[in-house]
Order: sequence, then C-alpha cells, then structure tokens
Amino acid sequence: MTSPNYPHVIEINNLLKVYDKVPAVNNLSLRINKGEIFGFLGPNGAGKTTTIKMMLGLVYPQSGNVKINGYDVNNYGKSLKKFIGYMPEQVAFYNNLTAKQNLEFYAELKNVPKQECVHLINEFGLADSMNKKVGKFSKGMKQRLGMARAILGNPNIIILDEPSSGLDPRGVKLIRDKIKQLGEQGATLFISSHILSEIQAVCTQVGIVDKGRLVAQNDVGSLSKFSMVKAKIFFEVSNMSDKIKQAVEKLQGVERFEIRGKIIEILCDPENRSDVVVKIHKAGAKITNLWTMEPSLEDVFMKYTEG
Repeated sequence: MTSPNYPHVIEINNLLKVYDKVPAVNNLSLRINKGEIFGFLGPNGAGKTTTIKMMLGLVYPQSGNVKINGYDVNNYGKSLKKFIGYMPEQVAFYNNLTAKQNLEFYAELKNVPKQECVHLINEFGLADSMNKKVGKFSKGMKQRLGMARAILGNPNIIILDEPSSGLDPRGVKLIRDKIKQLGEQGATLFISSHILSEIQAVCTQVGIVDKGRLVAQNDVGSLSKFSMVKAKIFFEVSNMSDKIKQAVEKLQGVERFEIRGKIIEILCDPENRSDVVVKIHKAGAKITNLWTMEPSLEDVFMKYTEG
C-alpha cells in the first residue's frame, strides 16, 4: 500500500498531544524519506514515545496527523501496520512460551513462514535458548528477541524505541550492525534512543526534540555546524612554563582552556585556531603534538536542550 510518487515514507504534520493541559508533543512536524535511518533524540519526557505511539495509531492526537506512505494512519492504520515493524521501549512476550513459540505466534499473525523464526533466533544469538521459556530470559535476551520480532517478515518501515536498552556491548554491536544492514537493503528506520554514540554511528539523519517540540533536524555534521558547538584543540608541549601558561590566559577568542601537565586543551571558534597555534608557539612552546576533537552528537544534543 504505497501512494504513487509520494516523496516521504513517514510524514508527521503539526502533531499535538496534550495530557493534563501539558503538551507532550507540541506542533511536531517531520519528513523522513525512503531508506533513511532517522535518529529521534530528546531528554526524558520530551515526547519521543508519545510521538511513536501516534505514528502507530495507538494514541490519537488532538490535532495534526501522521502519514505512512502517503496514507493517514488514523484512517488506514490497520492496512498500514503490515508494512511496519515495531520494537517498543518495554519489550513484552508471553513468558510461558519459548522464544521459538513466541516468534511463531507473531509469524502466524503476520502470515510469515515459520522457518523465518528459527533463522532470526540464530541470527540474534539465541540459538541455545530457542526452546527456553521467555520468562527465564534476561533483559538483554528479550531485547534481542524483540528486535527479531520487529523485523519478522521484512517490513520496509521499522520503528525502534530504545533498541539498545539493557544490552551488553556484544548485543549493542549486534543490533547496530543489523540496523546498518537493514538500511543498506532499503528499509526506512526510525530509532528513538538515549545512547547518542549509537545514533551517531548508524543514523543518516537526526532530529532532536525538547518539551514536545522539534528543535533541530539534519545530518550529524550539519547539526554540529548550525548549533555553533566549538571544537577542542589539544597541544602537547615538551617545555611547559609559566610564560606559556600566561600566553594561553591572554588568548583572544578562547571560550575555555585547561592545562594538565604538558597538555593544553583549548575551546575556541574555528576561525581563531591558526592564531592560537601561532601565539602559543611565539610564547616559546615546543609543540610535539597537535590534534583537534570535533563536537560529538552528545555536545550538540546538550547544546540544543540546555534550556
């Protein structure tokens, strides 16, 4: 069910949801194209999960709408669900059934061949626990099984709410690699997460929400540029002295600096970098190493949500 020539796989238009007179989602609009891996970021209470529930037709907005493949979710929700894989923040299964029995149950609902269940269980490292009741699973094992359920039947839209929650580093890498693979295969992924490094590693686009509003949307590099988060310059010198320290203190255009042993860390505007290098050198510093650390997604996130 795809609207012909419709440019956006997911379109969110002026979405508003209010609880107890407080907007959980406040006039939110997003456009997500086919094949994008979209990272949806925000602090606790920013409205991420409420947005996802409205995308799935599980919660109705006061105003605005969500379109999947050009069709309004509130009017065509039942027809659209067959194209969407979903992993909720709190993964739940039938605890008295085994991993295999659980997946086979959902395969029947999706009209998917049951042999796909065994393949996915193996792929997510649960082969030894295939016939074990899910009630005895750890949090991380349930997360892996939840990811397997989300992609059962190869949906072309996959919505993941905190997919790395409770996973050890091996599990995080497993999920991250699968997300990349799904994106390469043409699926559109919408990922809500607090693990900023994971979003930075896999997403092609990032949107940041705060208090229900979209405060930024772009690729990670462009977000860093437009947020005006400054890069850090690190100098390693072989002859730290009071003269060098005094020169650093007098530098113009420097927002912050720190001296630790023979390392000087400076936060400044990009246009002042060369001037900083020259003045430290003129102060008699013998620079043995010099490197720059560009802003991380965490830096950008904090900048946009600092209020």
